[in-house]
Amino acid sequence: MARTRNAVATREAPPAGRAAGRARKTPTAKRPEGISPFTQPELWNGPGRHLLDLDHVSPQEITEILRSADGMKEVLSRRVRKTPALRGKTIVTLFFEASTRTRVSFEQAGKVLGADVINVTASTSSVTKGESLLNTVRTLESMHVDVLVMRHPHSGAPYFVARHVDAAVVNAGDGTHAHPTQALLDLYTIESRLGGVAGKKIAIIGDVLYSRVARSNIWGLSKMGANVTLYGPPTLMPPDLPDLNPATGPGAVVHAASMDEAVDGADAVMMLRIQRERQAAGHLPSMREYSQVYGLNAKRLALARPGALVMHPGPMNEGIEISPDVAHGAQAVIEEQVANGVAVRMAVLYMLAARGNSGR
Repeated sequence: MARTRNAVATREAPPAGRAAGRARKTPTAKRPEGISPFTQPELWNGPGRHLLDLDHVSPQEITEILRSADGMKEVLSRRVRKTPALRGKTIVTLFFEASTRTRVSFEQAGKVLGADVINVTASTSSVTKGESLLNTVRTLESMHVDVLVMRHPHSGAPYFVARHVDAAVVNAGDGTHAHPTQALLDLYTIESRLGGVAGKKIAIIGDVLYSRVARSNIWGLSKMGANVTLYGPPTLMPPDLPDLNPATGPGAVVHAASMDEAVDGADAVMMLRIQRERQAAGHLPSMREYSQVYGLNAKRLALARPGALVMHPGPMNEGIEISPDVAHGAQAVIEEQVANGVAVRMAVLYMLAARGNSGR
């Protein structure tokens, strides 16, 4: 899969008049109580930083985000879950696709940090009147937005937007390309439960072809030293997957020959949703056959390591990619993934808004 733009990119300089007209002076946000100082603040410092995918985010930067999420999780455990960390900052969530977990997670993350959060959906915006994506984001930015969280059905859309706005852009899912914060929360969940990621076998099973979650997880997990095993129907395995592994670090990405091989000895099994809304080519004969051959049930899970984690990015098609008893069993950490998503997205927003744009 061709990369359209670096994951952590520097914005093009805006025209002098435009930049001067929007310049603002705001005090640097204070670090929330209980959050450790960043070990390498320069990684996310300076104007023009975005989180678009994990392909060009270093392992050190990933570690920085996860350690910041530790402090954010402590904030979420308090009786009063509110800090002034991003007071005076404005975060806009711009979603062109339906979402519950991701959109609400970003909204909660921003509000807990004290930011003003504005939610915009395509169905209620001027897009329905024919307004272009560029004009939409420029209109929003004229309202002094600090962070733009964006989901779009077309791969590469957040990269295009990042070239034309001064706000930091966070990719909340673009087409079949990337979903970096989902991969980060998956990394955080695995690390929290297993004590680390390096050397662990992580099986990713299902509809890899259309899964932006799988792509970002392949980048993140392999960079942090995990051994990633992929398995799914041949028609749902993209041919460009070897290009996704940058070979930076000890992690490996391999293709399993069978479901049993993929699950055997796995420390975590990540099931992917069958994205029927993206499949117009008829890649599968039937959902029943898919469940029988590629679904995760208790018998197959028994092949994994004792206590192996069962993960799913949601929403689940229970009875198709995963059986209900496994989805709600003792080894499932699916609800924990959702909870960790708030802490991880708090860390991302704080690092981009408070550290990256403190001089705006």
